[in-house]
Amino acid sequence: MKKYNFNPGPSVLPEITLKKTAEAILDLNGSGLSILEISHRSKDFEAILKESKDLLRELLDIPSGYSILFLQGGASLQFAMIPYCFLNKKAAYLDSGSWASKAIKEAKMVGDVQVVGSSKEQNYTFIPKNYTIPADADYFHITTNNTIYGTELKTDLSSPVPLLADASSDILSRPMDVSKYALIYGGAQKNLGPAGVAFAIVKDSMLEKIVKPVPTMLNYKIHVENDSLYNTPPCVAIYSCLQTLKWLKDLGGLKAIHKINLEKAGLLYSEIERNKLFMSPITVAEDRSIMNVVFVFKPEYKELEEKFLEVAKAKGLVGIKGHRSVGGFRASIYNAMPLDGVKALVQAMKEFESQV
Repeated sequence: MKKYNFNPGPSVLPEITLKKTAEAILDLNGSGLSILEISHRSKDFEAILKESKDLLRELLDIPSGYSILFLQGGASLQFAMIPYCFLNKKAAYLDSGSWASKAIKEAKMVGDVQVVGSSKEQNYTFIPKNYTIPADADYFHITTNNTIYGTELKTDLSSPVPLLADASSDILSRPMDVSKYALIYGGAQKNLGPAGVAFAIVKDSMLEKIVKPVPTMLNYKIHVENDSLYNTPPCVAIYSCLQTLKWLKDLGGLKAIHKINLEKAGLLYSEIERNKLFMSPITVAEDRSIMNVVFVFKPEYKELEEKFLEVAKAKGLVGIKGHRSVGGFRASIYNAMPLDGVKALVQAMKEFESQV
């Protein structure tokens, strides 16, 4: 039976990424060595790292004056790195979900944090708007996509202060105007590669703002100076990222994948709206994520939740159970989720409806 992986992360990867990584684990490019055991200082890995950065720069159209890093610790470690490096007087944060809240918690350990807007009281069912970014803040931090609650900020904001974005779960899903950001970062395990590696795209001028003592491994400047090689990097995970980046380029780049992503999300949201059993908890339609589609049974059908999960599992639809804080269902339809996977989920929803 064909299985479709709707897990929120680690998530579905392109088949070519899995195939090429598996081959490299046995023998990297005919070298007789595994990607698991080559030196991160070798010419082989140097070429992998350079090509990965070059492709990421090409796909996102990253302008000059930005450095690309591959790091460890996920986005969660960078929640702490950011205030350690850049919070000198005051930082502004937008509270749009669980991961934004975690970033705020880390920053408050370091200095003064102003939460300019929050949708927490409404269970994060929309992206906060009509807020004011303080002009004297060291930076403004946002989370572009909220995996748990299924909301997404789909435009590149203009900010009077340096704009920093956790883009873990929608990076490479659409074109971005990188020039509007001082830092874009995230874990790779949604759209880029496997768990174990994180990325950061940092504006070089931001490094000049690191003026206080910072633990070495938390210092962006150190990682830039050492080209992501201050300590041993996650070589296999970076190699997998490279294969995904190649796949994206061959597909036609970010405009092409964005068109596909819109089609997949449109198909699923249309069924949620049509189907008598389901509804979206996201109150503002324009805020609905195209990466993590969250939906629930209408109150009168809630007792059928476990039964539908069993039906979905039997049909090879893996990982659609919603987060415990939301309940219901969540279909993570990242770049590598094929349209056929979404069609299979929609068909299961229709068949289930017909039996109720």
